[in-house]
Amino acid sequence: MTRNMTCIGCPMGCDLIVEVENGVAVSVTGNSCGIGKKYAETEVAAPTRMVTSTAPSDGGGPVPVRTRVAVPKDKIFDVVADIKATVVKRPVAIGDVVIEDAAGTGVPVIATKAVE
Repeated sequence: MTRNMTCIGCPMGCDLIVEVENGVAVSVTGNSCGIGKKYAETEVAAPTRMVTSTAPSDGGGPVPVRTRVAVPKDKIFDVVADIKATVVKRPVAIGDVVIEDAAGTGVPVIATKAVE
């Protein structure tokens, strides 16, 4: 099976052609760099995404947050629900962990802005 996709690994946005056999990328063409090959292989086998959002805080306003690393694509809505259910205690610094294990993924959620 052939899959066409656009690489999101760098600003080039290469049009990739990926030959897939048994859920594995066996050939990747169209990439300008190694990032495109790795992106295609991951996207075919186990797609992941970074999650960015805002979490409520005990000080009234929201706190911008993101996952430290990408999470499995099928867990995105669970991670967002976990973020929305968490009340962040202020003050918080950039990089502070506000959730240790988002939605059972093992991935921490961190603050992306210092909030007093």
